[in-house]
Amino acid sequence: MRTSRYCIALAAALSLPSGPLMAQTASSYDKGSGQAYPSKPVRVVVPWPPGGSNDIVGRIIAQKLSETTGQQFVVDNRGGAAGTIGSDQVAKAAPDGYTFMVHSATHVSNPHLYAKLPYDTLKDFVGIAPISAQIGMLIVHPSLPVKSVKEFIALAKTKPGQLTYSSSGNGSFVHLTMAMFAAMSDIKLVHVPYKGGGPAAISIASGETQAQMGTIGAVMQQIANRRVRPLAVTSDYRVEAFPQVPTLAEAGVTGYEFTAWIGALGPAGMPKPIVDRLNADIQRILRMPDVAEKLKSQTLDPMLMSPEQFARRLKSDYDKYEKVIKLTGAKID
Repeated sequence: MRTSRYCIALAAALSLPSGPLMAQTASSYDKGSGQAYPSKPVRVVVPWPPGGSNDIVGRIIAQKLSETTGQQFVVDNRGGAAGTIGSDQVAKAAPDGYTFMVHSATHVSNPHLYAKLPYDTLKDFVGIAPISAQIGMLIVHPSLPVKSVKEFIALAKTKPGQLTYSSSGNGSFVHLTMAMFAAMSDIKLVHVPYKGGGPAAISIASGETQAQMGTIGAVMQQIANRRVRPLAVTSDYRVEAFPQVPTLAEAGVTGYEFTAWIGALGPAGMPKPIVDRLNADIQRILRMPDVAEKLKSQTLDPMLMSPEQFARRLKSDYDKYEKVIKLTGAKID
């Protein structure tokens, strides 16, 4: 009965042509320098440590922007507190287009988990462009005697509050996807938050923690090296890279589906011509065959939206995460 109630409630909560890069025209004019944008290096803050999905995506985009604009786009990892430390730096940066961040949907879950943030999640940022979709995968350390979701749930019920799972931080996609799974399966797990997807993946590969709902890009190497065992994915469809791995819904958690995104956001007040320029450049980069292939190989499917569409997505996901957090009982540990 409890699983049924969660399914109904969660379903309601979650219902919610290629060409050359744009020429440097008046539409992307940098008033500060009197030159076309960008006229100097651009700082790309990734508010997570190296090694996770956000870092992978941020570096792919920064490299291509450097190649196509002739200016350096330099990645600056500022991990900690589920992305809030780096986000705060971006919120307080000059809104001139020379600082923006590549962050995940964790950005819109944080205000529902932290009692107070040093910035306003919606008002202090502008959505530049989504970059890729994010899918999670339930993985376990090989020492855990389970080979399916049903076996994992059964084991967890015999050991309530004894099995540990790692995440990339409180309120992260990796945290909430597992919290939702635990709530829908009526099991009790111990949450162990880390400062990013990379450290969290290392923790389970080493056996420091026993399970994780990791983003696929962050755990692919551990899967390939058989250091972790995949059990299911969080999407409502099987992913191309792992056709043998079922969805959680297929594996018995009826109604489960949770996917997120990684995107570029800048400080509020960025000139619209620069936002539009970056959006157009990122969309063209995502259409490049080599970039699309790199992202898809990490199960990070490219996303194409205008700034206006992304703004609507940010608001709808802000509301969605508020509902998910209330339903799962997720909290800062």
